[in-house]
Formats: sequence, C-alpha cells, structure tokens
Amino acid sequence: MSVANGSGTLRRIGLFGGSFDPVHLGHLLVARAALEELGLDRLFFIPAAQSPFKVGQAHAPGAVRARLLRLALAGWTRCEVDEQELRRGGVSYTIETVRDYARRFAGAELFYLIGADNVAALPSWREAGELARLTEFVVIPRPGETPGAFPAPFRGRVLRGFPCAVSSSEIRGRVRAGLPVEPLVPPAVAEAIRVEGLYA
Repeated sequence: MSVANGSGTLRRIGLFGGSFDPVHLGHLLVARAALEELGLDRLFFIPAAQSPFKVGQAHAPGAVRARLLRLALAGWTRCEVDEQELRRGGVSYTIETVRDYARRFAGAELFYLIGADNVAALPSWREAGELARLTEFVVIPRPGETPGAFPAPFRGRVLRGFPCAVSSSEIRGRVRAGLPVEPLVPPAVAEAIRVEGLYA
C-alpha cells in the first residue's frame, strides 16, 4: 500500500524516524517488538533528511539510505518506507511528519518511536504541545538501562522486547576498518554496502 492512500483501515500506526545510516538488525528488532507489543496495523520507517540533533553531520545520500531500508524490509508486510522528510529536504522536524499522518489517517492512533536518550529533551522539540497531543511516544530501551519518566505533557510507554546495542556508527566504522558487517545488518544490505563501496 502507498502512504499516499489515507486508508481508514489503519487504526494503529507506528512511526519510526531516524537517519538509518545504515539500517541494521537493531532497527529490525525494534520494529518487530513495536509491531507485536503495540498491535500496529502498519509501521512506517521515515528516514530524515537532516536530524535537528545532528546538524553538520554528513550522511549517506537519502536515496541510498531509503534503498537499503527497502532491502532490509523486503517481506515485512506491515512495514513501509516513507520518504516524505527526504522530499521536503532541510532539517526534519517531527511535528511536520506527525501532522501529516494525523491529517491523512484521521482517527488513527499514532505511536512515535524514540530513543531513550531523547525523552528528557522532548519539551524542547518544535511545537512540543501539539506534538504531545497528536502522538503517543514509545521509548526504545537501551540494554541494561531503565528509561526515565516522560516530561509533561508527553505520554508514552517503553518497549519491553529486543533491546540491542548495535549502532549505525559502529557499522560505518567496521566498514572503514575492512571488518565484516554481516552479523549486524541484513544480508541484502551487507551485499549492497560491499558491492557499491558504501561507507568505505
């Protein structure tokens, strides 16, 4: 299904934003936990053009990151890649994306996945009050850590399953060092990185 189709059949929608530079098995474990624990009808992966928290940090081109996501998600029938932030360009603000989903899927419950290290900063996010009203936040736990409480007026919950310490920066470092990344990314993603010389 295309994200352009505001189908009323989607009642519980997960939004997973991030750089995905590149996507790795930790992202897929989070996706599996979110689908199961939240009972999502659909989970959208939304690669950012430029995170407001990583301004000045270079990324692989958006088209490359989106293509690797599609390779990783092949066969995941309830997951989809949404390139709207890449198309908008510039700094990607969560409120713009969440507003778009609230408009196109009126009446659906929205769940936005967020790293545990971002919870305390939520009140500083752009148009925080409206953001808190439109979506429930779902914390991705870090192994061995207990996330703090949500600051008012935000609401949310913590994923119970599959915390994973793999990071995209670790994978980029392994590529630069000539080390294999096959245990950390899906096989099709590892092959694309190798064949195309990505992150070298």
